[in-house]
Amino acid sequence: MLERRPDVAAAERRVASANFNIGVARAAYFPQFSFAASYGFDSVHSSNWLTAPSRMWSAGPEGILTVFDAGRHRAQADLAHASFDEQVADYRDVVLNAYREVEDNLAALRRLREESVSQAAAVAATGKALQQSRYRYNAGLVTFLEVATNEAASLQAQISNVSIQIRRMNASVLLVKALGGGWQSST
Repeated sequence: MLERRPDVAAAERRVASANFNIGVARAAYFPQFSFAASYGFDSVHSSNWLTAPSRMWSAGPEGILTVFDAGRHRAQADLAHASFDEQVADYRDVVLNAYREVEDNLAALRRLREESVSQAAAVAATGKALQQSRYRYNAGLVTFLEVATNEAASLQAQISNVSIQIRRMNASVLLVKALGGGWQSST
């Protein structure tokens, strides 16, 4: 799934391009062959252009071999190899960063799930304490201050629970983003 990430795919294409450039640099060591043909007129006066003796043509193979280049081809090959090594190192960094992002978001989801479980227990406990304080208040055993204090604690626990749920959703979105944008296989 990480191969679908745009940064990973771009780094992979840069490595392939650098590898291709090594082949181009290696090909410079070999002679170049071509086949050329030409046709035209050769005459001093324009009135003679359409006569047969003024027509000319040529065709044949051509070969070029560099005998001495003062190390130019070797330098180009070394540059291509160095560029390839650099792109491979960049590719490794991009892939390791992608794995780090995925692992960080998975760890955050795990930690937030545990927090969510304990916070849900806190919401239930403060809700039960609020209910009991209301029963005691209705029975005339305590003042309304205890009910208000338990209501504040219950609301604070609910707010914390909502905050954890929001952080879990954000971590889920970041995980999907780190994985390359979704769960379906690419077409």
